[in-house]
Parts: sequence; structure tokens; C-alpha cells
Amino acid sequence: MSDSETVPAATTGESVGSAPALPQGALEIAAGYAFTGPALDLGALMWEGRCLPDAQIRIPLPMLNRHGLVAGATGTGKTKTLQLVAEQLSAQGVPVFLADVKGDLSGMSAPGEANDKVRGRAGEVHQEWTATGFPAEFYALGGLGHGIPLRATITSFGPVLLSKVLQLNQTQEQSLGLIFHYADTKGLELLDLKDLRAVVAFLTSDEGKAELKNIGGLSTATAGVILRSLTAFEAQGMSDFFGEPEFDTNEFLRTAADGRGMVSILELPAVQDKPQLFSTFLMWLLADLFHDLPEVGDADKPKLVFFFDEAHLLFNDASKAFLDSITQTVRLIRSKGVGVFFVTQTPKDVPSDVLAQLGNRVQHALRAFTPDDQKALKATVKTFPNSPYDLEELLTGLGTGEAVVTVLSEKGAPTPVAATRLRAPESLMGPIEATALDTAVKSSPLHGRYAQAVDRESAYEKLTATQETTAAESSPAPAKAPASKPAAAKAPKEPPSMVEQVVGSGMFKSLARSVGTQIGREITRSLFGTARRRR
Repeated sequence: MSDSETVPAATTGESVGSAPALPQGALEIAAGYAFTGPALDLGALMWEGRCLPDAQIRIPLPMLNRHGLVAGATGTGKTKTLQLVAEQLSAQGVPVFLADVKGDLSGMSAPGEANDKVRGRAGEVHQEWTATGFPAEFYALGGLGHGIPLRATITSFGPVLLSKVLQLNQTQEQSLGLIFHYADTKGLELLDLKDLRAVVAFLTSDEGKAELKNIGGLSTATAGVILRSLTAFEAQGMSDFFGEPEFDTNEFLRTAADGRGMVSILELPAVQDKPQLFSTFLMWLLADLFHDLPEVGDADKPKLVFFFDEAHLLFNDASKAFLDSITQTVRLIRSKGVGVFFVTQTPKDVPSDVLAQLGNRVQHALRAFTPDDQKALKATVKTFPNSPYDLEELLTGLGTGEAVVTVLSEKGAPTPVAATRLRAPESLMGPIEATALDTAVKSSPLHGRYAQAVDRESAYEKLTATQETTAAESSPAPAKAPASKPAAAKAPKEPPSMVEQVVGSGMFKSLARSVGTQIGREITRSLFGTARRRR
């Protein structure tokens, strides 16, 4: 497509491409995006219904760790925006993490397919489009789906995040924290769900109630509720997500042999019906990165950019402690070189304390069909800086692949609001074949490290072994009946309860004797109550 076809003749009469050819209002906006350092190209400015390809809208690379928001109604192009930004980050040596909720981001590993639509978009925005695939690793929660299994131990996951998954109330959340504290101090390693269930079962047993009294504020009734929640959660098939080998989140920071950043894609379609689980697990990944990474301050480029899709699921029904921890993580992780982009439908899905920290905004079209939609639209407009656009009208009239953009300049100041026609991704816009995906997963150097689950000795095994030992020690030798009289028939013994199966008489005394030799000690916990060191 020629320049004359995409940009109408300028009012000044000068050739397209010279700065004065732009209308005055567009010139003022374009000047706000004239960065001198490395930047990501988003697309071309839209002004008065026209696309002006000589006014390029960009994000400075060093500002990608100042976090961001990609929002818009379903079908407006948010996923393609993620793909576009991730490609350019990878090309500039920055690793990227993407949560693939719909299952169509695996195409990033394959070159895109040229067609009339792609060629037309590239011509409109003066993009030199080249079909390109990017280095990618594929993951799946607990191995459920196509990908290298991502697992976390219960110990490192922590009580606050686990409470969110179990849908516990505030009182129960605090009580779970006390149970974690007890297990930490007693050297009872909580690696998987059965470990935690065994500890709670002990604390609710007759022998463990004495210990329960020493844990301030934890009642037998509340511990029983937590135990039932754990049992039901495990019965739903959730145990695969917790255990060992625990994933080392530093794997996300790798670059490929050619220097491009690795694109880590977490496949989530198989767990779409477990939104609280996958959204909370994503938060654990961030918290774990926060614990492990050193302070770097303001670097030339981020160490990692983390895209948090379906962000509203994270905040729904969240406790105050949970929201406070999210806010603190987002605020502090920037100094460790990690940028976080929340992806959702409207900015109102994100709490104001978190939204205030998101310096880069890509807002796709919003719908205004209902009174609630109208309210959300007005609230969204108020979150933008002053603009020459009529944002209420603009946001409802944007087409697919168009967005309203404002980012932080190289000096950290907000850029002017810019309606933008976005570039086309250069990788495949859709999933790759299942066989190609399986081949990529199995050929990864990480597959051998994480594919096979490991079940080593931990709290469950220790409690069970102690129960068996104490039961054997306390059982008297059977006495022989006198020869002259038949042995009296014994009443049938009732089958042991679940608690009795896990814990036995005298268990705590045995545990107390062995505590001094336990490798584990109380774990230092930080944000979300997650463990600050690996065990």
C-alpha cells in the first residue's frame, strides 16, 4: 500500500514523512513519543479518523519495569497486543512470561503467515513485517496439559495464597498461618497436600489437642474446617499442583543462544474451570521471583516482563491481607528488574492501589451496552491524563487492533494520550500443531528436570512412621489363654478413623523427642507468607 493511499495529503502541502506534514495536534502527541533510546514500536498514531504512519507510538525499553495494563472488551485484540510486545521484548534480549488462557499463544514459536490482512496492516503503519518465530518454553500447571509441569511445595506457597485457593475466610486464613508456623518450628516439611492434611489431622486429634492449645487463637472447630477444606480440595484432583520437584522461577530469566529473550508460555486452558487456582499460582510465581532476585534499581532493560492475564480473577473475593501483599509485591518488584502487565477487561477490575502503579497503558475498545458498562466507561476515562480526544466516544469506536495508549517517557513522565493502530505480530497468530508442541516440550532441557514428580519423606511420612512406632511400643504381648478354658471372644474393633490412621497414641511425645534433630527449622516467611528460602 503506498503512502499516498494511507495518509491523505497534508494541509501544508509538504511531502509525507516530513514533520510539518502532521496536523498540529498530532505533532504535539508525536513529540511525546520521540524517544532517543531503545524502544518497542506499538503502531501508528490515529488522528481525526486517519492513520498517520510517520507518527510512531512507542514504549521506552527501560520503562517496561514500571508495570502496565492491557485492557479491553473480549475480541478487541488484547492477546495480539501481548504477542506484539512479547516479540519485541524477546528480540531485544528480554525474557517474557505469558499466561496463555485461551491456548493460542503457542504460535509465538513459529513464523507468522503473510496474508492480505497482515500485509494491509503493515502497510498502514509503515511496518517492515517479516515472518519470525521466537524461542519459547511451554509449561502446564502440575503437568495438566501440554507443557513442562510447574509445581510448588505447600511450604513455599504459604498460608495466604493457599487460603485464597481454599476459599477460606479471614479467621480461617489466620488460623492456617498458625498451622504453618507450627509445622515450620517442628521441622515438619509441608511438600504436598497430604503433608498439610496430616499435620492438621494431628492437631485435631486427642493427642494433638494439647499442642493446639499452645497455638494462640486456633480453635479445634476452625482447624476441623481447614481439614475438611483440604480433604475436599484434594478429592477434586488438585494434589498434582503441589509437590516436588518445585519449579525454580529463575528458569524464566533465560536467554536463547542467539541472545533473544526466552518466551515462557504457561498453558492454562486445561484449568480454566479452576480460576482461583491458576490466578493464585501466577501470584506465587511473582512472589517467588521477588524473594530470589537481587535489587538492581533502574536498569537499561528489564530482567523479565510478566504478563498476568485474566487479572480480575486474582482480585475477586480477595482478603485485605491478600490485596496488601499484591500491592507491596507490585510496588517493590520493579527495583528487582521485573515488569508486570495486568491484562483484563476494564481498569476497574484492578484495585486503585495497584492501578496507581501501572505506568504504561494500552486500552482497547470498551462496550457501553448497559448502565454498568456506561459506568465502567466513565471510570476508565477518568484514569487517563487530559487528552484532546473525546475518550468516551473514542473508546467505544475503536476497531480490533486499535487502542488508546499512554506510557512513561524516558524521564518517567506520562506521554500524551494517543489513539493507535497497532502493528501486526510477526509470529503465528494462533496455536501450533499439538505434535509440534509435544516435541518442543520433550526436547526442552527442562523436561528431564521437572517432568517426573518426586515424593520424598516429609510431614506425612514422619507422622505415619511415628504412629506406627508408638503403636508397636505400646502394644502388650498377647497372653496365652489357660488350657482348661477357651479364650473369651473379643468384641470386634471399630475401624480407625482418618485421624487415627494419620496419628497415633503417644505421637507427640515421640515428635517432641526428635525435634532437636530435625533438619527443618522455622522458616522465614515474607510476602503472602511464602517461604524466603528453598528447602
